[in-house]
Amino acid sequence: MKPSNLLGYVFALIGASFFSLKAVLVKLAYQPADGLALNALEPITLLALRMGFALPVYVLIAILILRRGQKVSLKPALLAFLLGILGYYLCAYLDFTGLKYITAQLERILLFTYPIFVVILGAIFFGGKITGSGILAIILAYTGIGIIFAGGDITTGENLWLGTAMIVATAFLFAMFQLFAKGLINQMGSWLFTCIAMSGAAMSVLVHFTVQTSLSDGMAAALDLPARIYWLGLAIALFSTLIPSFLVNIAIDKIGSQATSVLAMVGPVTTIIAAIVLLGEPFGWIDAIGTAVTIFGIGLYTFFDRKHQPIKAIPLKT
Repeated sequence: MKPSNLLGYVFALIGASFFSLKAVLVKLAYQPADGLALNALEPITLLALRMGFALPVYVLIAILILRRGQKVSLKPALLAFLLGILGYYLCAYLDFTGLKYITAQLERILLFTYPIFVVILGAIFFGGKITGSGILAIILAYTGIGIIFAGGDITTGENLWLGTAMIVATAFLFAMFQLFAKGLINQMGSWLFTCIAMSGAAMSVLVHFTVQTSLSDGMAAALDLPARIYWLGLAIALFSTLIPSFLVNIAIDKIGSQATSVLAMVGPVTTIIAAIVLLGEPFGWIDAIGTAVTIFGIGLYTFFDRKHQPIKAIPLKT
């Protein structure tokens, strides 16, 4: 194996693991401590911290790419900006809100099924075909989730079904984002597309935050938070947004999108371990069986069906 390929595999594993820590970091921010009650922190406030820390870096990288001579016309740039609002603002807001109601482990398993929506929506709207292995993958993925809901320990929360609906909606909308973004990514390159899309999302988040706080107690009151929330916001921006997005881009360049997607299956395992250690979430044998079946279903699609699909998703994250 070439050293560059080995580096690509390492970067893909680290990127997938870092992305998967997002749910755990968000749940840590929602925990009661330092005068904040359980779930007292508003999701949009945490998102504003995440995007506020990340936005300058994405803007800087976009400027450097453009200064190196890469050309992009107004229309694709605007489309990338708008898609970022869908994929990185709306999806992220639903995701962060859903995490107030369900465990980090359940969120990751539900979100991990978004390729199933890519298959279904691609077949309905984009001329794709659902093969036999694709149908089997869908059945296995949702059988695993059914097993978890039937008797698992991780299906707990103050409003389980609302949180579940929000995360499933996130997976659905993110699949739409993937399908619409494919052509732009091929045209602009994943680095520039990600920077422009993230900038669109960040600006939307900051506008949302400004409007919401102006209608309540004001921005100063909303940002009067314990120091640990700012550190967690920085950690989410750095370790679950900036670093993994760059690592995944490098991995795609070195080993391809399919291999990178395969290695992304380490994500749910990372979330499970971190949630047990850092959050004290339960995880029983029924959860283990259901998770294994779901991961196997998604893995089956990734290994055997993706190469037959005319619509191919690029592995970007929320």
